[in-house]
Amino acid sequence: MTQKQRYEAVISYFREAMPMAETELHYANNFQLLVAVMLSAQCTDKRVNMVTPALFEAYPTPSAMAVASEEEVLAYVKSVSYPNSKARHLVETARQLVERFGGEVPQTLEELTSLPGVGRKTANVVMSVAFGQARMAVDIHVFRVSHRLGLVGDKATTPLAVERELVRHIPESEIPRAHHWLILHGRYVCTALKPHCLECGLQRTCAYLNNNKKS
Repeated sequence: MTQKQRYEAVISYFREAMPMAETELHYANNFQLLVAVMLSAQCTDKRVNMVTPALFEAYPTPSAMAVASEEEVLAYVKSVSYPNSKARHLVETARQLVERFGGEVPQTLEELTSLPGVGRKTANVVMSVAFGQARMAVDIHVFRVSHRLGLVGDKATTPLAVERELVRHIPESEIPRAHHWLILHGRYVCTALKPHCLECGLQRTCAYLNNNKKS
């Protein structure tokens, strides 16, 4: 199977299996999306969704969060991973949104990653989900699934390398949805320790499974 055929097979499968793939984070506007994605770093979406309703009720806008103290925000996010640094980053980011961007979430990689606690992955998620841009955020699920399926080579050892290779092969119009395809597949089927290969619809395509069969 050529690399082009592999990508075509994987995209065709996901188009049929997950036509409405989207983020599992709960949010009502771009600011809430940014906050939720920042909280989701090294934390499950399920945990974040347990925390954000009360957080968003207390701080529905950047202006509201900008005048809060780190300790006040920490009280709402203390059950997520790295709560102290995340509380600090949320307050600092809210203040910068107000001071530099008129209370609006910016749309470019450069502007988003200039915010405290916002890295390339978080920025890519926001640009993709909020603004429909063809951005491929690479988290642990995307990284793992991309390698197992054989969509990227062994030399793609960093999230950025995986991102660039995926973007090079996936049609631009499918990139926002493909991000969710790979995340959800990794979250529920191609899991880290015990992948559910017998339940996977990509058995014939998967490099990981077929290589293990040969060994």
